[in-house]
Amino acid sequence: MTSPESPPPAAPPAPENESVGTVVLAGLANLLIAAAKLVAGLFSGSAAMLSEAAHSLADTVTEVFLYVALRRGGRPADEEHPFGYGKESWVWAFIAALFTFVGGAGFSIYHGVTTIVHGAQSGAFLASYAVLAVSFVAEGASFLKARRQVRTASERWNTTARRFLRLTPDTTVKAVFFEDSAALIGLVVAALGLGLTQLTGNEVWDGAASVVIGALLLVVAYVLARSNVSLLVGRAVPRRMHQQIAEDLRSIPVVTAVPTLFTMQIGPGDILVAAKVDFDDDVPGKEIEDASDEAERRLRARYPEIRYVFLDPTRGTAGRDHIHGGADL
Repeated sequence: MTSPESPPPAAPPAPENESVGTVVLAGLANLLIAAAKLVAGLFSGSAAMLSEAAHSLADTVTEVFLYVALRRGGRPADEEHPFGYGKESWVWAFIAALFTFVGGAGFSIYHGVTTIVHGAQSGAFLASYAVLAVSFVAEGASFLKARRQVRTASERWNTTARRFLRLTPDTTVKAVFFEDSAALIGLVVAALGLGLTQLTGNEVWDGAASVVIGALLLVVAYVLARSNVSLLVGRAVPRRMHQQIAEDLRSIPVVTAVPTLFTMQIGPGDILVAAKVDFDDDVPGKEIEDASDEAERRLRARYPEIRYVFLDPTRGTAGRDHIHGGADL
C-alpha cells in the first residue's frame, strides 16, 4: 500500500538521454537530406525526388514533435498531476504521426498522381542519384542508432525486437525506427522510379514511385498513431510481465490470493500497479503492512519501472484470481 509520494524507480527501461540522442540525430540528418532532395527535385523536376523532399521535411518536423514529447513527458509529478506528465509524451507523438500522414503522405500521393495524369519534365538524373546515395548513407546512420537502441532494449526485456517494437511504451524510439526504415525503402523506390523513367522516357514510373512513397508514409503514420492512441486510452503492461507481477504478489507468505490485478502504463518509463489482495485472515494488521511493503520491494526489484503500487486488502477466493493483462511481450 503506497502513495504518490513513494520514491521513483531506480531507472526506466530505456534511458531518456538515449532516446533524445536518437531523435536529435534523426532530426539533423532529415533536415540536411530534405534540403538536398528539394534542390535536386526542383532542378530535375522529378516527382519522386520532390516526394522524398517532402518525406524528409515531414520526418524533420516529426522529430521536433518527438523531442518536445520527451521533454514535456519527462517533467516530474506535481500537485495537479500526481502521476506525472508521462502521457503527454504520447500526445505529442500522436501529433507527430498525424503530421507524417498529412504533410508527407498527402503531398507525395497528390504530386505522384498529378505527374501520372499530366506528366512532368525530368532531367539531371545523375545529380538526383547522387543525392539519393548520400541520403541513404545519412538515413542509414540514423537507422543503425535506432536499431541499436531497440536491440539493447529488447535484450533488457528478454524478448524479440519485433515484439518490443509492437508493445514498447517508448513511442519516440519506435517512431524513429519506423520512419528511418520507411525512409530507406523510400529512397530505393525513388531510385527505381528515376531509373525506369530514364530508361523508358515515361514519366509514369516517376509518378508511381511518388505514390508508393506516400502509401509507405500512410502505413507508418497509421501504425504510430494507433500505438499512441492505445497508450493514451490506458494500456496494461504486456501479459508476461502482468502474470509475473501476480506471481510475485501471491508468493508473499501471508497472501492467499490476488482476486483482481490491474496495471497501466502511465508514461514511457512509469507503470502503475493496483490490486485487491486476500491476506490470511489470522494475521494481524502489522504483518499485513509488512507484507505490503515486502510486495512493493519485490515488484520494484524485478521491474524498476514500476512507480506506484496500490494494494487493497480484501476477501477473495483462492484459485479465482482475475488477471487483466495485455499482449505477451
